Order: sequence, then C-alpha cells, then structure tokens
Amino acid sequence: MTERVRVYEVGPRDGLQNESVPIPTATKARFIDLLTEAGLREIEATSFVAPNAIPQLADADDLMRDLVRAPGVRYPVLVPNLRGFERAEAAGADAIAVFTATTDAFTTANIGMTVAESLAAFRPALDRAVSFGWWRRAYVSTAFGCPYTGRVGPARAVEVALSLLDLGVDEVCFGDTIGVGVPSQVAALTRQAVDAGIALDRMAFHFHDTRGTALANVSAGLDAGVRCFDASTGGTGGCPYAPGAAGNLATEDLVYLLDASGWESGVDLGGVLTAARFIADALGRPLTTKVGQAGGWDPATGASLRDL
Repeated sequence: MTERVRVYEVGPRDGLQNESVPIPTATKARFIDLLTEAGLREIEATSFVAPNAIPQLADADDLMRDLVRAPGVRYPVLVPNLRGFERAEAAGADAIAVFTATTDAFTTANIGMTVAESLAAFRPALDRAVSFGWWRRAYVSTAFGCPYTGRVGPARAVEVALSLLDLGVDEVCFGDTIGVGVPSQVAALTRQAVDAGIALDRMAFHFHDTRGTALANVSAGLDAGVRCFDASTGGTGGCPYAPGAAGNLATEDLVYLLDASGWESGVDLGGVLTAARFIADALGRPLTTKVGQAGGWDPATGASLRDL
C-alpha cells in the first residue's frame, strides 16, 4: 500500500495575507472551492486577527459564514487569542490554529507579545476549543532562524512545541519563516522532537522557498518520517514581519514531487493548477511557480502536460 502524505493548504490565509491587491470575499470563497475540488482536505481559510493588522483578511467573518463546506474537509482558521476565538466561533469555525515562534524578538514584531505571553494568551482559546471538540494546530515560527536574532537551534523549537502540546494542541507545525533551513537541519529537528516525545503523526513542516530549499527540505522530512507538509497554491505568501521572506512552497510543486516519488496525497495536480491560475489572475500577475509554468509530465510519452 502506498503511504499517504497530508498536504495542508495555506493559500487562502498565509498565501493572501501579505498581498496588497484587495481580493473580494467571493473570489476567496471560489478559490477555496477550487482547492476542495482538487482534492485538498485541509484548507486554512482565513485569520481572525484584528482587521487593521491584516487588512486582506478583514472579511474573515463574512468568508466563513458564506463558505460552502464540503464533507470531509477541514477549514481551520488562525486565532491569536480568546477574542479571535470568539469571532471564529460566531462565524461557524470548528478548527483553529494558533501561532507563536522561537524568539521573543519575532513574536513581539509579529503579535506584540513575548513567546511566554503568547502561550498565556492561547490557553483560554485552546481550553474552549478542547471543550468543543475542535481540531487544534499550533505553529512554531522561526524554527530554524529568526530575522532579528539569527540561527535558532532545534532544542529551542522543540521546547516551544512541547509547551504548545501541553496546552492541548493536536499538532505542531515547525515553520521555516524566512527560508533559511536546509535538509540536515530538518533531519536534526525531527530527530530531536521525536526524542523529546513528540510523535511523528503530531508533527508538520511549513517551508518557505526563499532560498530554493523547500522541496529538498520536504524530502528530508519524508525521510525522517514526517507525513504532513504545508503549501500554498500558486506559491503565494510571505510574512509581513519577516524581512526578505519570499513565498511559500507551491502546492503544485509539492504535489508533483509526491506523485512522481510514489506518495499518495489524494490531491489532483490538474485541479491544483486550475486553482493556481485562478488566484494568479485574481492578483493580476502571471503564475511563476515551477510546475505552474511547465505543467506536469507524462512519463509514458515524455510529453509536458501544460494543459493539466
């Protein structure tokens, strides 16, 4: 039996949050529909942070109320605190993600709190989510390096992850926020996390392709036993509080790698490319991802499948 890999789609939230071109709510909803049609089963829909902090996602309440939810698909939303949770609850969410980092310098720039303060802010929201039976994820940003303080060792990332698991999250996602990680670091972080008692099925990675290492890092994660990776259809994204952070790993590039390597994801590459072209058009720019430009490939004929 082919082993399955989860592709966790972040395009509607992380992919769009830093875009200056206003995207109508209906366009975002259609983008999510296309992602669902492509077979993605975990789609991070939006963020319930203060609307003035991320103007692009100020329509989170409307989007979640209008969203047509497909059976078997999870639509997590990002929340920073109990107030964000309460907005998400009112809008009909049933899965959340919280976000902190490994350094106080980054969390202060990102959410105005130290790491310890962020953990304290999450507790009441996570307690509520546990009581409701909601699925809960947590991000550990700057897992390999911080734009303000430099290299981050795996012990620190694991320490923060353990604190989040103690708060009741189901899964921790280590984020290479500024795209400085390399495969040997991915292997080392995974090994240290497992040694600390974090099960592989409660671990995920979120790679930015800032320096072209994202797919290599995915391969290292797969070799280490990790089976969940974040990606953004169209390769959109970046962090407004991480200078120089380029886009996320493109979902189409990840799915091509998984398909060609014999992994099962349940995601249709052609459907992802349709969604990638849709959001690129909405943003008014060409699709620049590798597979977005080249298309798939037919190993039986050698033909490039640009029309997928």
